[in-house]
Amino acid sequence: MKNLKEMNNVVLKGDMEEADYKLQLLNEYSQNPFIEALPPIFSEDDVLDRFIVTPRISEQDKQSEINIRYHVLKRVKNFIQPLPIHFEVERRLSTLIRRGYLGRNPLDKTFFERIRMLHELREDEKQSHKYIDERLNHIRSTADSLSIIGISGIGKTTAIERLLLMYPQVIKHEIYDQMPFNRTQIVWLKIDCPYDGSLSTLCKSFFKAVDDLLGTRYLEKFGYLNRVTSTMLLHMTSLASMYGIGVLVIDEIQHLLHAKNDQEEMLNFFVTLSNTVGIPTVLIGTSKAQQLFKGNFRQARRAASDGAIIWDRMSEDSEEWEFFLETLWELQCLKARSELTAEVRKAFYEECQGITSVAVNLFILAQERALFDENNNNELITVKVLKQTAQKDMQIIQPMLNAIRHNDFAAMYKYEDIMINLDELMMNHKREHHYEGKLKTAMKERKNSVAYKQHEIVESLSVEVGALGIFDSLSSNDIVKATKRIVNNVPIDTDEKFLKAQLIQELIEMNKKEEKKKKPAHTQSKVLSLLDMRVDALKQKAHPYEVFKKNDFIKSPFIEFHM
Repeated sequence: MKNLKEMNNVVLKGDMEEADYKLQLLNEYSQNPFIEALPPIFSEDDVLDRFIVTPRISEQDKQSEINIRYHVLKRVKNFIQPLPIHFEVERRLSTLIRRGYLGRNPLDKTFFERIRMLHELREDEKQSHKYIDERLNHIRSTADSLSIIGISGIGKTTAIERLLLMYPQVIKHEIYDQMPFNRTQIVWLKIDCPYDGSLSTLCKSFFKAVDDLLGTRYLEKFGYLNRVTSTMLLHMTSLASMYGIGVLVIDEIQHLLHAKNDQEEMLNFFVTLSNTVGIPTVLIGTSKAQQLFKGNFRQARRAASDGAIIWDRMSEDSEEWEFFLETLWELQCLKARSELTAEVRKAFYEECQGITSVAVNLFILAQERALFDENNNNELITVKVLKQTAQKDMQIIQPMLNAIRHNDFAAMYKYEDIMINLDELMMNHKREHHYEGKLKTAMKERKNSVAYKQHEIVESLSVEVGALGIFDSLSSNDIVKATKRIVNNVPIDTDEKFLKAQLIQELIEMNKKEEKKKKPAHTQSKVLSLLDMRVDALKQKAHPYEVFKKNDFIKSPFIEFHM
């Protein structure tokens, strides 16, 4: 299949859970199963607790041999520090999902009317995409959309994935308000824009992502080679509506610039999703993605109806940068602790320019250089070590960093990924400034708490054990949950080797159980279970059909055969 490699990228996967309906604090969110099944609206403390990833480097690690510490240092790559912009993105995402469901209440008759209308449109495959807006106009349910634009390496993708994983990805509904309600809800779906900007490949990536989640075969059914792109778009729209997708996240949107003919069509499709079908979209891209919206006000307005978040590097004199660097600096694994002097601060910023991923890599590589430098017996991170690391180990990105350092706009145009809208940045910076002091205080309080220390252990231990690659049937979330259970039930000073051994044993058992579940049940057992259910139904004086339907042996014929 064309561009199959594009679709084999790892797709972000979250949890699947049974619906647990919660009392809503806002009236407009009540009596809507899709909203009531979501987690409660997160507080800032919730985001702080769930977002942070601080790898644990123990005193024992610091005393290890150099070859061991070299490996320990790689833990720092997992470091994620909550910053003011993360809270901003979380609030926007939370609102986007819930308000997108307001006009798509599955209890409302327009929900099924929309699905029926989309099915009728698909019957006229070649022409229907031209008048989809007109046909659905009377039941339209406009949703907001959000664009996140920023330089490469600033942490956009890491942040949005971390925030999405705070929500279950798939929710199974069976009974709502004491009435049968058999429905599968996909809360979020994240896919990458194909490198060639092809709309056809994007549709196929969508079908494959849904198949991977639900075990369906939509890619095989709707994505074969001779399919017209407009037809695939209609199927994609239908599935997004039928499964109640809360938000569709498209990453690497700048790849649309590589498209020969599809740019306009794909952007129009995003507009249709939010304008007509009511599916909120989040478009994420590097700064060059801004070119996509130049000259087309409709697209620019719809791509950012809930505002565009322009994500820039941290400035040297900001509390945000100071806080980030001080937290990162705690993750040393050298003989002696290197002090964060004014000279070291200045040199560190000079060599990373406040770009998150560059800062983390510089910190790791500088420690590696100090470890193996025969002239640096104390293994200290000095100004000299930082400059040598930047010039020798990070040589490939120096032209880009030099362009930023010297505000060389002519050079910046060579590297479009680092171009940003300075006016927007000033507005964002002013709006977010009040969060910095509050966040810093909250973090300092947590660092002294048992809960914070437990969180550190859970994060580092789950990553370390997950990296073994022997638990094929478990998701990363399964591993994290098991780690939490073990860590939270033992004293905080429990030896980590004991915790690791206990965790691996439990995960082996969990993995075996999951493997058994995935094995196809014998046909005879299915027949016997049907017979048993029939007998039970007759005893209860109920019709067997209702019992079979309740136990998922009978699907809705409208949905099953019209999709």
